[in-house]
Amino acid sequence: MPSLNKVTIIGNVGSDPEMRFTPSGKPVTSFSVATNWVYTTPDGERRQETEWFNVVAWNKLAEQCNQFLAKGRLVYAEGRIHTRSWEGQDGQTRSRIEVIASRVIFLDRKGGAPSGDEKVDDSGVAELESEDFSV
Repeated sequence: MPSLNKVTIIGNVGSDPEMRFTPSGKPVTSFSVATNWVYTTPDGERRQETEWFNVVAWNKLAEQCNQFLAKGRLVYAEGRIHTRSWEGQDGQTRSRIEVIASRVIFLDRKGGAPSGDEKVDDSGVAELESEDFSV
């Protein structure tokens, strides 16, 4: 039976991306994205809820996200959901749900010219895609 694990989010970057390298030298960049949902309660009160996503990009996509993304930028991220587990220093098992990015599109153009690997459409939106989906 076929299956699908795909997520698409559009929101604002919550903090500047953090880039690091695996022991084998692969670049990995992590950043958070906030999405907002506005709704009206049955009483007519308007409310807004914010949902936070942890996004992880690998290899060349990681380098480009680290270079061009910054806190507050509007971004489209597409990828798959991955749950990562580890044991904390206190011995407790911890887990975190992450979006492993396969595609990132910068939806605003706050500074920075596009690199040669970016596709830029008529609106000036830059799009980056992962060349390698493996971790």
